Amino acid sequence: MILVNTDYITGKELEMLELVKGSTIQSKNIGRDITQSFKTIVGGELKSYTEMMNDARALATKRMVAEAEALGADGIVNVRYASSAVMQGAAEVMAYGTAVKFK
Repeated sequence: MILVNTDYITGKELEMLELVKGSTIQSKNIGRDITQSFKTIVGGELKSYTEMMNDARALATKRMVAEAEALGADGIVNVRYASSAVMQGAAEVMAYGTAVKFK
């Protein structure tokens, strides 16, 4: 499965199938939240949150790819990611794009 953030794949003629997406909602761990709040005092990267968001993006991507594979797609173009808070302490990460088949 080829994933690109452009509306084409070089050297391929594409048949557009449909929008595919994958998402997950992740919540903060109370223990992680407490330790990371200390980090805000001195500054720097909040590595636990970075790891959590990387895992969330990977899971959302995996779900998007599974949806495209179910359609018989060869790739996904215009891949985008979005995130938003759904409640205090929880965020949704969504991956979406257009499933395509090679002609």
